[in-house]
Amino acid sequence: MADGIPKALRERIADAAQQRCGYCLTDQRVSGAQMHVEHIVPRARGGSSQESNLWLACAWCNSYKGIQVEAQDPETGASVTLFNPRRQRWIEHFLWSQDGTYIRGVTATGRATVVALNLNNPYIVPARRLWALAGWHPPK
Repeated sequence: MADGIPKALRERIADAAQQRCGYCLTDQRVSGAQMHVEHIVPRARGGSSQESNLWLACAWCNSYKGIQVEAQDPETGASVTLFNPRRQRWIEHFLWSQDGTYIRGVTATGRATVVALNLNNPYIVPARRLWALAGWHPPK
């Protein structure tokens, strides 16, 4: 419980998230890296450690997200709330490129989240390419 999240709660969140990052869908079993329990509304912004405000995130997404809760849609310039993996459906806001390596935002929320969380950062895209070759990616 080093991060203040009890083990049983951490396990419930991981199971609910299917062991995948709520933002980029990276699978913990494929990446080999332990996922973080992420505060959707960060504690620094008044978010709680209640289960309803927690989800699984990979280290990349969690670090890029930081204390952000909204970002600018690059298409419209509007400030929008970031994607909430607990309350919103990924498929309604994002899609995979044909080769399964890039995430594309299809809504203002999706586009803003792709940019704010750098979902196509230069470290994860090559890994996704290898995972796709192995048949492990993109997630179904």
